[in-house]
Amino acid sequence: MSDDDFAASVSGVSALAEPVRRRLYLYVVAQPEPVGRDQAAAGIGIARHTAKFHLDRLVGDGLLETEFRRLSGRDGPGAGRPAKLYRRAAREVSVSLPERRYDLAGAVLARAIEESGKDGSPVLDAVARVAKATGRGLAVDVDSPPAGGVGTKAELDRLAAVLATCGFEPRVDGSRVTLANCPFHALAEDHTELVCGMNLGLVAGVIDGLGATGLAAELDPAPHRCCVTTRPRDVPGCC
Repeated sequence: MSDDDFAASVSGVSALAEPVRRRLYLYVVAQPEPVGRDQAAAGIGIARHTAKFHLDRLVGDGLLETEFRRLSGRDGPGAGRPAKLYRRAAREVSVSLPERRYDLAGAVLARAIEESGKDGSPVLDAVARVAKATGRGLAVDVDSPPAGGVGTKAELDRLAAVLATCGFEPRVDGSRVTLANCPFHALAEDHTELVCGMNLGLVAGVIDGLGATGLAAELDPAPHRCCVTTRPRDVPGCC
């Protein structure tokens, strides 16, 4: 998650710490149709100007969206001015510390199940295959490979930058990258083999996508970090 994304998410969540704002948000999202300021104010028993202030703050924080519509349902002269109405924003807001990416896991696993059903391959094989393809896709927007040969500090930094966007909290340590966080921690606790295979595929796919031919991903479980690390490809045991 980038600094901007993190700041936006924290701002959105912290907005709901204010009691009146939280009550307004819960009231708006519970209604079947967008609501105006008067309805929202009456709904939780506050003054209209107070409702206006907090509703607009919720819009500014990305939690609500607005639309304008004549509540009378009539058009033309005498129909009145369109009212400003509020509804839940389409944007999803969540903050997890440390970062979790269950959306990414869900996408990989769903696609793998579909492919397994179509071609009859074992699910674990399909997960590894889809995870690797997903990892390659994550590397698409990264700049071209650095000069200076494989296994350079620049190559390791590029790999770490991509893995950081997935919540792995990569650490470059000499010629290797370790991952301080598993973004699928809860799944990994109950489905270790499945998730570790997915992590291995994701990291290997990012390496492939970056063209980092001097690096390899390997399973290297240890307490308090992800089960995958990377090493120079010429180190025995690397895949």
